[in-house]
Amino acid sequence: MPLSRRTKVLAAAAAAIRTPPKPIVAVPRMPDDGDELRFCSTCAFGSVCMPQGVDKAMLAELHCLVEHAGPYRADERIFHAGDRFGAIYAVRGGTVKTSVTDDDGREQVLGFHLPGEMIGLNAIHPAKYPCDAIAIDTAYVCRFSFPALSMLAARFPGVQQQLFRLLSADIGKAALLAGDHSADERVAAFLIGLADRYGARGFSRTALRLSMARSDIANYLRLAAETVSRVLRRFRDQGLIAVDGRDVTLTDPVALRHLARNVVHA
Repeated sequence: MPLSRRTKVLAAAAAAIRTPPKPIVAVPRMPDDGDELRFCSTCAFGSVCMPQGVDKAMLAELHCLVEHAGPYRADERIFHAGDRFGAIYAVRGGTVKTSVTDDDGREQVLGFHLPGEMIGLNAIHPAKYPCDAIAIDTAYVCRFSFPALSMLAARFPGVQQQLFRLLSADIGKAALLAGDHSADERVAAFLIGLADRYGARGFSRTALRLSMARSDIANYLRLAAETVSRVLRRFRDQGLIAVDGRDVTLTDPVALRHLARNVVHA
């Protein structure tokens, strides 16, 4: 091998050794394990229905069909604020944003929802959806008829308890950022919360894909977009995270969790 070529090969090999492999980023996917008889692995009710002997065939007999809907493209609405409430939805693939828009056209982001998480629970009392549900990227959902689900819950206590747990968790998310927390605490809590939710679904707890726009994250955290960018740069400079476009790696999750402790446990 000529000397110049050999030198280049050795230099490339040395660089590969010095450069750690890029972590596999958590990207929400649509499960492909559900069918007419089996629940998807992310189903919010499958884990409580099956132990009680309720499979999809029985759901069909009870007229409680679980409908798959989608794909919804980015910025498409799954439901609109003011629509009559008739179903709750579980995200099956992709990411969904919920938000409200005031009379002056200003949007307020309420949350971001990953596969296996429910949307539409806040519509039960007013009997209409109080917000928009918007696909951030290509999204798929499961639609649960709420009247049929209510009848199922009345017959099977485990389903009723799971519904109550989902409602309680939804209320907890809404109150998470209500306190007087600093920008650093809010951003740290957002990253830790997202990491925990990804981890619960079998993805990495440290390598994250932020599919939502920075402006939407800032809106959700009740911060200016410039503030979020500044905090992320500071976290990067402090060695807490590494940022590559929409990919964020939590390089010191322990320190981030400590910083977020007053928000996460509020």
